[in-house]
Amino acid sequence: MKKSEIPQHIVSTAMSLAVETGWATLSLAEIAVASKVSLSDLHQIFPSKNSILRFISEQADQGVLDECDADDLQQPAKDRLFEICMNRFDALAPFKDGIKAIAKDSRRDPVAALLFLCNLRRSMPLMLEAAGISTSGIRGVVRVKAFSIAYLTALQSWLGDDSDDLGKTMVKLDKVLGRLDTMARRCTRSGVLRNKEKAA
Repeated sequence: MKKSEIPQHIVSTAMSLAVETGWATLSLAEIAVASKVSLSDLHQIFPSKNSILRFISEQADQGVLDECDADDLQQPAKDRLFEICMNRFDALAPFKDGIKAIAKDSRRDPVAALLFLCNLRRSMPLMLEAAGISTSGIRGVVRVKAFSIAYLTALQSWLGDDSDDLGKTMVKLDKVLGRLDTMARRCTRSGVLRNKEKAA
C-alpha cells in the first residue's frame, strides 16, 4: 500500500468498524489493528476519532469545490444550493453506512455528535460561499444557521434513502431549501420597505 493511500484506508476501516461494532466504544487501537497499521503511525495521522470525522468532512468539502463551476452562479440561489448539497452527498456516499452508524450512536456518545456538528460549522459557510452567498456580518451568521438546519434535515433523509436516484432526499432538500428561499425573499422585501419608509 502506498503511503498516500494509508489515510483513506484507515478511514474506510474505521467506518466499517463503526457499522460492525458501533462508534461510541470504538478505540484508536482497534482501528489500528483492523487497518494493520501501528498505533504510533495511526496516531500521527489521526490523533483522535474526531480527526477521522474531520478528514471525511474535508474530503466532502473538496468534492463540493471540485464540482463548482463559475457558470453555476448564473442560476437562482436555491438551485445552486441544491446542486452543492447533492454534490456533498455524493462525496459522502462511500462513508454513508459509517455515518449512519455514528448518527445512531450519537445518543450514547453526545461528544461525538457535538464534534461532528463542529465540523459542519466550518463546512456550512464554505458551501454557502461556493454558491456565491456571502456569510459576512450578522446576516451571514443567520444564513449559516438557517442553512445548517436545512442541510441537517436533508442529511437525515439521505441517511435513510437507499434508492439509486435519491428521490426521497431530493424531495426533502427541495422542500427545505424552498422554505429558506421564501424566508430570504420576505426578509429582502421587508428591508426594501424599511428603506423606503426611511427615505420618505
